[in-house]
Amino acid sequence: MSDRPEFSHRRERHGLIGPFSGRQLAMAFVAVLIAVVVLVGVTTPLGNTATGPGTVDPRATAYIISSPPPIGLKVGATAPEFAVQNADGTTYQLTDLDGKPIRLADLRGKAVWVNFWTTWCPPCQSEVPILRTVSERYQDRGLVLVAISVQETAPADVAAYAARYQLPYTIGFDGSGAIFRAYRGYGLPTQVFIDSNGIIASIVGAPLDEAGAVAQIERILPAAPRPTQ
Repeated sequence: MSDRPEFSHRRERHGLIGPFSGRQLAMAFVAVLIAVVVLVGVTTPLGNTATGPGTVDPRATAYIISSPPPIGLKVGATAPEFAVQNADGTTYQLTDLDGKPIRLADLRGKAVWVNFWTTWCPPCQSEVPILRTVSERYQDRGLVLVAISVQETAPADVAAYAARYQLPYTIGFDGSGAIFRAYRGYGLPTQVFIDSNGIIASIVGAPLDEAGAVAQIERILPAAPRPTQ
């Protein structure tokens, strides 16, 4: 007779769930919890750089491209001109995509919305339809939108983007980023709203939704002329 294993009637040890022990389940739960915390940390923006009301979302952030300057522009101060002095004594003048100069002094009497952006910046891309719609809506009421493209490769690249999306507003080409630095910018988009007297009314370091853009623009529009009696 061949040897056979004896039957054993001892009860097998089972875990809390199937073959898993309580310790194993606890370790699995902790691992899942850590994974969730890491995922939330990776996907949640670090904060809002906005300094004014009306951003798209409390979590919406600019695309940070440099360290914040120690001193930023102040609301209530005169907005810097779109020109800076180079180290060699020459002047760097902001130009449009055709090479024509854009001067803030020429826009005095208008409400000016300055939007620093780039074609490759996701937050900038998200608000381009808003810039197009709102700037057209308020053009007849004295609004000028100057969207300043920062550190792009060539004006032709930006012009192709503008043609593709039919952007009707003025686009400046700040290839060196000198104007962006003069305005103490460090993230894209950065928005500066300037009243008809050339005074900075507000600065927003984040993308805007339509309601937010409208709220900022309404604050800087030139006063409507009073009807003659």
